[in-house]
Amino acid sequence: MGTVTVNERGSRAGVRDLGRGMPQPLEERVAHLQRVFTRQFGVAPSVITRAPGRVNLIGEHTDYNDGFVLPLAIQRDTLVAARARVDGQVRAYSATLRSGAQWYLRDVEQSADQPWSNYLRGLTKLLPEAGVPIAGADLAIASTVPLGAGVSSSAALEMATGTALLSLAETSRATTTLALLCQRVENEFVGVRTGIMDQFVSGLAQAQHLLLLDCRTQAYEYVPLPDGFVIGVADTGVEHGLVASEYNRRRAECELGVAALAAVLPGIRALRDVSVEDFVRHEHTLIDPVRRRCRHVVTENARVLETVAALRAEALDRVGELMYASHTSLRDDYEVSIPELDTLVEAGRGVRGVVGSRMTGGGFGGSTVTLVEQRAVNHWSRTVRDVFRQHFGRIPRTFITTPAQGASIVWHATD
Repeated sequence: MGTVTVNERGSRAGVRDLGRGMPQPLEERVAHLQRVFTRQFGVAPSVITRAPGRVNLIGEHTDYNDGFVLPLAIQRDTLVAARARVDGQVRAYSATLRSGAQWYLRDVEQSADQPWSNYLRGLTKLLPEAGVPIAGADLAIASTVPLGAGVSSSAALEMATGTALLSLAETSRATTTLALLCQRVENEFVGVRTGIMDQFVSGLAQAQHLLLLDCRTQAYEYVPLPDGFVIGVADTGVEHGLVASEYNRRRAECELGVAALAAVLPGIRALRDVSVEDFVRHEHTLIDPVRRRCRHVVTENARVLETVAALRAEALDRVGELMYASHTSLRDDYEVSIPELDTLVEAGRGVRGVVGSRMTGGGFGGSTVTLVEQRAVNHWSRTVRDVFRQHFGRIPRTFITTPAQGASIVWHATD
């Protein structure tokens, strides 16, 4: 027997898939994962957790520069069913990928054959080091977060798994503490030098709100999404590779820029500390492409704060201008966009009811995020899909979401 505690916003409400079939309601997915777990491991799970993916309305590549971001959780999430073991072994099965993996806690190493399991392996290595007792676990995973689409499928997997392992250990940690540990998994175990944005929003998100996060102080506040507006996501179908050298190279270029600017701006620790005015005054001291990388980050930080002010003032025209400026900067200065992303952004620009659009995520593939009036959703989707098909011969997946709730336990067994 068990109890089901399902947030209705985490089920069918608030999301429409305009490209393919819409995910099942959460209650049905929970019941299905219970059956998968029992079939796979011969015993029922004791807990099922969820954590959402995310898109970022604005504030790209600012998180690892101690800057500001404005993401939201999407109505696509990862479910993890779990049960404790006592033999030091972890067995994991991804129902989404139809792939299994197993390892022992005494010898946790990366897997080249099952790279999806490295996020779980890293957690089972770092959680005990953080004082969370783990004696082993069986884990089954199912996800509706698109893989490789730039919507943080990895953070959703980490936060859902971390929440499950904490439950099995009958202990708790602050959501911010778990998010930072999941970031360490990506940085130290998987090898991607990401910032804290993805894990924080997957854990801390609030329904119907954006999350303004200061990535240096970890202070955050919620910004309501204007009534009558939704978020449109269009997936290029081009999988990005965050582990690839280009992502880490951008971070290294930013660090070179900080070191050079510190000679004329004493005391700065990150690009977060450089104002737009100071950068304009001293950018001649930098060589390209470092100058352009730094220009993007400095101006993007300013755009995030101005976007928040514009949302609160309901100055949506200005929000749109800032979103388009962000995409241009990512395309020209940071050089992480691709023609598919550019085409989606431009296709939506002329649609009545579209406020603004830009690429979201690390880049080199993935998706665009569009702020659009609810009544214009179908027109936007048809337009971007038709234009994209004309250019690239295939139809991108599009879906509409409203901001979702962060990580939670959605089912647990009872006596």
